[in-house]
Amino acid sequence: METRRGPGRQVFRGRALAVRVDPVWVRGRPATREVVERVPAVAVVAEAARRRLVVIRQWRWAVGEPLWEIPAGKIDAGEAALTAAVRELQEETGFLAGDCRPVLSMYPSPGYTTERIDLFYARDLRAGAPQPDEEEEIGVELWDEDRIRRALAAGEVRNAVTLLGLYWWLDQMRG
Repeated sequence: METRRGPGRQVFRGRALAVRVDPVWVRGRPATREVVERVPAVAVVAEAARRRLVVIRQWRWAVGEPLWEIPAGKIDAGEAALTAAVRELQEETGFLAGDCRPVLSMYPSPGYTTERIDLFYARDLRAGAPQPDEEEEIGVELWDEDRIRRALAAGEVRNAVTLLGLYWWLDQMRG
């Protein structure tokens, strides 16, 4: 299966993303694809003392409701993913990671966006002062394994990256 792409045309550019329209040829026929261009991001499964994970509650305008999430954010231009993970954890929650390592890299929605998210696992946390962006209102909680399982079973967690991170952590806890 081979699809060819012609030169794309940018139709929108905002602070956080751009949209382009690509002419493509699929099975010998012309078609178009709309692509949301987004900078790479990081997400952090952060384990505090007594095997509790750092979870945040944040209003998400696009879906019109607050969501439970793991700390996450964009990688700044020229910044390494690991540096971004440590920075985002500290900014959103105040926690400083003594150890932070990569888990996996994923495309959360490759049908329409270029966004890549690198998932990290942080531990040996030290509490500090959060420094959220001006436009962010974030609540921070520490969840133990029982609370995570209850939240997952009840459908309280609906952010895909967070779901993946929590299930990854639970799998690690099994041994």
